[in-house]
Amino acid sequence: MTAIYTLTSTLHDEAAVSRATQEFLQSLDIDYTLKDNDYADYGTHALQLIYVRTGGTEGIFKSLLPQLRQQSRQPFYLLTSGKSNSLAASMEILSYLRQHGIEGEIIHGSPEYISKRVNALEKTGEAHRLLDGCRLGIIGQPSDWLISSNTDKNIVKEKLGIELIDIPMQELLEAIETLLSSSEGNTSILKTTKAPSEAIDGAMAGALRIYDALKVIIGKYHLQGFTLRCFDLLTAVRNTGCLALAQLNSEGIVASCEGDVPAMLTMKIAQAMTGIIGFQANPASINPETGEMVFAHCTIPFNLVERYELDTHFESGIGIGIRGYMKEGPVTIFKVSSDLTRSFIAEGQLIRNEGKPDLCRTQQVIRLDNPAETNYFLTRPIGNHHIILPGHHKRLLEEIMK
Repeated sequence: MTAIYTLTSTLHDEAAVSRATQEFLQSLDIDYTLKDNDYADYGTHALQLIYVRTGGTEGIFKSLLPQLRQQSRQPFYLLTSGKSNSLAASMEILSYLRQHGIEGEIIHGSPEYISKRVNALEKTGEAHRLLDGCRLGIIGQPSDWLISSNTDKNIVKEKLGIELIDIPMQELLEAIETLLSSSEGNTSILKTTKAPSEAIDGAMAGALRIYDALKVIIGKYHLQGFTLRCFDLLTAVRNTGCLALAQLNSEGIVASCEGDVPAMLTMKIAQAMTGIIGFQANPASINPETGEMVFAHCTIPFNLVERYELDTHFESGIGIGIRGYMKEGPVTIFKVSSDLTRSFIAEGQLIRNEGKPDLCRTQQVIRLDNPAETNYFLTRPIGNHHIILPGHHKRLLEEIMK
């Protein structure tokens, strides 16, 4: 819920201002709690607005600023009805904030505009609250080929409040071995899925054991997500993590491939903002003239697809890969950089799913709404992996990346 605090000049009649306040706030389609001029809990809500009710409040705000900055580092959102010189005062306050390097915005316009803007900001604030204190694991180091994906843990902690935790790959391998020796673990997932071949049937128990071992690691480190140096499993246990990642993502635990930390962060940000954990994939081909692209990978969250098939892992031909078929329609492509200073967000249409034998098993043909945006992939890409989300979410994601 949004908390609304007030600034009011003592020169104005309080009864008249209160009546105007009630009329104005009731015209807005937002859920709020009115704090008036009691700023004791400022900074504890998903979104807080300072309703500048009258002019002559600039000095009051300036005197409050040290306290408010101590309580919160969020931008200042100044709500104004436009009456009693409130807009003019808000402009003076915002100018002062900008002079001191402090972010802020005046929320002003029609009731419809204000409601829409406040609801978007509240969603962003709630997403930040979900990210703050989140623990994400890096199981093994990033794959050797991810040469542009190194991430500074301190930057991630400062900007998002997320703690990145290094976990040796050996811990996962030992957990797998322990489960193998004890024959314990939950191997009930996909119990109704018929294996399409003897090779996949033979790999199923091992793939499910990887899932069980990852659950052990998640519990031990209290993780809300992780990225896995999954190709090491091919040589260590002759199996893949594709099945485990598909299931864990569908359970709401962010699970990214290849130790790709920026991809994991992108997935977690998207989940916090939209409630969706996306499909991590890399472009396989691009047509700059039409905006048509092919994205592919060997795992996809089960809850994103209408149906799926089991196959081997593409590069190795062993283990289990997932060929998922997501519903055709609007999609969003999203990726954040390793230092969180850049992002790419584009909308398009999933026009078909494919199952060609010479690509990773899940293959999506996506046509960007703006074909010119393919230029990003060819001139200034943020790594190779990108996250595909069903639906159009560009405005929401742009909000949290500001």
